[in-house]
Amino acid sequence: MALQLLPSCVVIPSKPKPLGGICLMRFPSSSLSFQSLSFAANLQGSPFNRGTLCSRGITIAPRRIAVVCAADSGKKPDSAAKRARQAEKRRIYNKARKSEMRTRMKKVFDALDELYKKTDAQSEEILPVEKLIAEAYSTIDKAVKVGTLHRNTGANRKSRLARRKKAVEIHHGWYTPAAA
Repeated sequence: MALQLLPSCVVIPSKPKPLGGICLMRFPSSSLSFQSLSFAANLQGSPFNRGTLCSRGITIAPRRIAVVCAADSGKKPDSAAKRARQAEKRRIYNKARKSEMRTRMKKVFDALDELYKKTDAQSEEILPVEKLIAEAYSTIDKAVKVGTLHRNTGANRKSRLARRKKAVEIHHGWYTPAAA
């Protein structure tokens, strides 16, 4: 039996006996000399003193070559860590923008609902609501400009505000839709 040592791998021609998820590979202790490898943390017991190599989670078909390689430490490369930091900053920034937009829209909807429920509302009472709508439009446009919202989503939200305002105006008779 020949054993080839590579920088991080061991190639072992063997006929293993799988035992409950553990693969045992037997060699006469006098014929091979093993060197400690970087994956020694994955090995159980003292594998190199009696000619037995026990490794967790390896099962191999009989009469095949077993290749055991050292696993990566799990540390992200510098570029991936930087991307993760950037993504977290953007997430917090976008969360704040979306929160502001939802708050302004909710204020508009609340003011319109209150105006809708009034029985003796005057047409001048819509002016403060129009200022709230302008502020909401501004925050929506800013969110679209910086990429927090897709432009179609921004357009849909602005349309929602305009439709709700128009419904209140129609309800009180301040606006009459043109006959189609």
